[in-house]
Amino acid sequence: MKSNLKKKIVVTGCAGFIGSNLVDVLLANKNKIIGIDNLSTGQEKFIAQAKKNKNFKFIKMDLLNLKLLKKVLKNVDLVYHLAANADVRFGLNHPKKDLEQNAICTFNLLEAMRYNSIKKIVFTSTAPIYGNVKLFPTPENAPISNQTSLYGASKLYCEGLIQSYCEGYNFQSWIFRFVSILGPRYTHGHVYDFYKQLIINKSKKLKILGDGFQKKSYLNVLDCVSALIMSTKRSKNRINIFNLGCNEFINVKTSAKIISKELNLNPKFIFSGGKSGWVGDQPFVFLRTNKIRRLGWKNKYNIKNSIKMTIHWLNKNKWVFKKRK
Repeated sequence: MKSNLKKKIVVTGCAGFIGSNLVDVLLANKNKIIGIDNLSTGQEKFIAQAKKNKNFKFIKMDLLNLKLLKKVLKNVDLVYHLAANADVRFGLNHPKKDLEQNAICTFNLLEAMRYNSIKKIVFTSTAPIYGNVKLFPTPENAPISNQTSLYGASKLYCEGLIQSYCEGYNFQSWIFRFVSILGPRYTHGHVYDFYKQLIINKSKKLKILGDGFQKKSYLNVLDCVSALIMSTKRSKNRINIFNLGCNEFINVKTSAKIISKELNLNPKFIFSGGKSGWVGDQPFVFLRTNKIRRLGWKNKYNIKNSIKMTIHWLNKNKWVFKKRK
């Protein structure tokens, strides 16, 4: 009799922040996992426990290698595609990275899936695909405005590519447009940056990009992972598109106060000025999430708790500041 393993699943970006948390839950649910990561930003330490599990196989490779990818994707039921350049500011200075790691890698993955007759893909997109949107909370059917970042533009391209494979090759997809994610194994973003300034660099001043009144919604990585897994079971359309976030938002200045208080510090805030923190930054991010909630999903953690959880994890894992390139 065959084992009670549920599915054979591929997770790209398996050693990343969200990917490694996803792997842990999928393994706990008795799935067999092939994890792919080039470790350019992912940390092998994040999958140390997973590698002890006989149902997990780690392959260090780049998705740009289509020939190898076709060999790796054999007899797979489902692909979670999380591998990407996820740093919006980094992409501005390295535009080729967004093209290669987001657009071309996604094309290669779809081609390898088509070659091996794999039809199901979960893709992690992003709120910035909405561009300079004016409708809040932003629904999934909001008009796509002018693109404000290379990162958002590359993710929007990937969405279109995946949808075309659904129509042309009978794929089925679940596409998630995220707000920023917080929680264990978090290694980039404003909480990371503020923590680094205050604790690692021991600064008495906290430099904050923008005027501090940028309004952002955030989601805990544990809530994020639960949505990624649940959706494939409860939403059966050919193309399934969901916003993912909290029903609340917070401005950057308030977030900085929560972080400072959690660290028992009282730094002087220094603002760079302007409504946006950097070129491509969206001064207001708030997504309507009614669609995913109708499936029965709801977030367990609010933004304040998620910020505190992230701080606690960073306190115990200062090694990430040495490892981060």
